[in-house]
Amino acid sequence: MTDSLRDQLLTLGFKSAPAPERKPNPGRSGSQGQGRPPHKPPHKGGRPGGQGAAAGKPKPHAERGPHRDGKVRKPASEMDLGKAWALRANREKQERIETERLKQEEARLRREAKAKLETLLQGRALNDATAEIARHFEYGGKIKRIYVSEAQLKALNAGELGVVQLNGRYLLVDAAVLAETEQVFAPAVALKVDPSAPAGDDPYADPRYQVPTTLVW
Repeated sequence: MTDSLRDQLLTLGFKSAPAPERKPNPGRSGSQGQGRPPHKPPHKGGRPGGQGAAAGKPKPHAERGPHRDGKVRKPASEMDLGKAWALRANREKQERIETERLKQEEARLRREAKAKLETLLQGRALNDATAEIARHFEYGGKIKRIYVSEAQLKALNAGELGVVQLNGRYLLVDAAVLAETEQVFAPAVALKVDPSAPAGDDPYADPRYQVPTTLVW
């Protein structure tokens, strides 16, 4: 039935459909490269699509910029300078603390020495309330005086007596007490006469050279 229909169609002038043209296989030898795009070498030195080698070139190390943690790193020279200043400030602070500590320690020792000296001098002063002779001497860069009797003046100039300063007062004491005062608190010794010293070393030893009591210093 089919062949008869085909024969009838051919008789009427219909032609059979042409066979489809077979395309060459690109994988076979002899026809490779026909219809295949040319092969491009992979891009080097950066991301694909970059502008040449400059697109992937790393930045110089000297350029400062944010690191992965988002912070800007300072040069080593600036860090060293800051560290040096910090060390210097810390050293000066420690020196001030040490100076203040020594000052406080010295003040404490002075207070303790004065308290001990006050105990030592209790009831041992030889001041005469009726004395009228002013014996002048230099103490603390100023001219001071103590009133003594004639006998006390001779003993004082002979080194048998001495003068001690305590709480703004000048006390006349014997040589033994004066020696103890030197051991407890030497700055309190106001007058200690060396009998073997030349007379010119103590111009106030002679009553003829007394300073007038009306003179204001």
